Amino acid sequence: MKWYRSLYWRIAVGIVAFLAAMLVVQAMLFVWTVSRSGRTLPGQSPVRLGIAVAMDLGSVLERDPQTDLVRYLHEQYGQYTHPFFIMMADGRVISSGGQTIPESLLATARARLQRPARREGDAPFAPFGRRDRFQNPDRVERDRAILAERELTGPRFVRPVPIVVHGEVAGVVVVPPQAPFGFLLGRFAPMLAFVAAGVLVLGTVLATVLIFGPARRRLRDLESAARSLGAGDLSARAPDRGGDEIAAVASAFNAMAADLSARAEALAASDRVRRQLLADVSHELTTPVTAMRGYLETLMMPEIEIDEPTRARYLSIIGDETARLEHIIGDLLDLARLEGGGGALTVTEVPVAQLFARVAARHERAAAASGVTFESAIAPDAETVSGDRDRLEQALQNLAANALRYAPAGSVIRVSARRDRDVATLRSSGSGDVMGSRHRTVVLSVEDAGPGIAPEHLPYVFDRFYKADAARRGMAGGSGLGLSIVKAIAQKHGGGISVSSRPGRTIFELTIPDSAA
Repeated sequence: MKWYRSLYWRIAVGIVAFLAAMLVVQAMLFVWTVSRSGRTLPGQSPVRLGIAVAMDLGSVLERDPQTDLVRYLHEQYGQYTHPFFIMMADGRVISSGGQTIPESLLATARARLQRPARREGDAPFAPFGRRDRFQNPDRVERDRAILAERELTGPRFVRPVPIVVHGEVAGVVVVPPQAPFGFLLGRFAPMLAFVAAGVLVLGTVLATVLIFGPARRRLRDLESAARSLGAGDLSARAPDRGGDEIAAVASAFNAMAADLSARAEALAASDRVRRQLLADVSHELTTPVTAMRGYLETLMMPEIEIDEPTRARYLSIIGDETARLEHIIGDLLDLARLEGGGGALTVTEVPVAQLFARVAARHERAAAASGVTFESAIAPDAETVSGDRDRLEQALQNLAANALRYAPAGSVIRVSARRDRDVATLRSSGSGDVMGSRHRTVVLSVEDAGPGIAPEHLPYVFDRFYKADAARRGMAGGSGLGLSIVKAIAQKHGGGISVSSRPGRTIFELTIPDSAA
């Protein structure tokens, strides 16, 4: 990946460029402000600066005419932010800042030096008193100040200030009203460059540590979590602390990871159920097929002589196993249709007494052989149930067959119906959504006096081919799908199935709402 395509580099370069531009603008604004203000020292204007320099140089030259003015100006006035220059009477020009002096200012300085120094009869530069007064040192200083003030009165423009040495004009000081931009830039450029570089480096380091560092770490954590998730680690999660965009992306990623994890777990569970179902179906189908093949091979052996009663018994067993195989296949198809949403119900008002009568008639011979009797009880308000007649009969037949298998001799199997009020039920809509509602329901129950079901097996009795519990042991002739089909029929009607058991009493209750799906 090219560096300039990286989000980190784009942000970093943008921030650095912004800081640099800000510093340049700030420096230019500072220089412009100083040049416009014309300030030199706090409270001092260019006029005052010229007077101060002229009086200072006059005093220095009176004490030592051989003073090195270039060095003196550099030492005493090098720190001033406002440039000026002096033109001596001998033609020397000395600048305080070393800058180029405009010709117009030089012409102004020369014109002031060429002005007559005194009028006839006057002492040199003593226009305000007699010569004896001019010789007074205090008076000399005052006259210099008055002369300079008069020279600088009037409109604001360049007026050279004379340097008076022993009453003679030794030179002039010229202070421009405004400092040239080039001079200020040259004066402050090194300092501003140093400060700007320091601020730039410091700002870059702080931005890296405080802005880019945390964002980069969080994005790398998010990237690491995404790579782990892509590698198959469904437990990978990204830190989603904070409330910014990175946290929002991390939260969305975590939600996606949780959804993928849930789907993967559901898929794994479904795959386990599918494998178990295939194994159970294979086992259930193999048992009758193996028996049938064994008997058929025996019948087909020419070296074995089989008498007619034995042959008839073998054929009878083969017929029973064939019927059992058909029964298992039929139950599998029924369960597949019910759980897959196929096979629409034909809902009518079904008399409960007819359902119970058909169940008793169907198992009459088996009950008589086992010494078991059927009893029925129907509450006055539960004489009819809203549902599919055939499917409700199928569910009750399976419950009765299961009870008959474990009912001891001489016991009673009781089938009953009652009505419950305002019971919460689940219904499946046409789009496959499950909706909750409250209905008046009819409860159809089948009770037997068998050994009961162990509590640890109760949650699994409605699973397909579940045979670890007491209710499924010794199910001769059973497909292992009867209770699963009952559960599917109940849910298809928008109701449910429940079981309670203890030794000597097991009750299955089929709940059907008045308004069946």
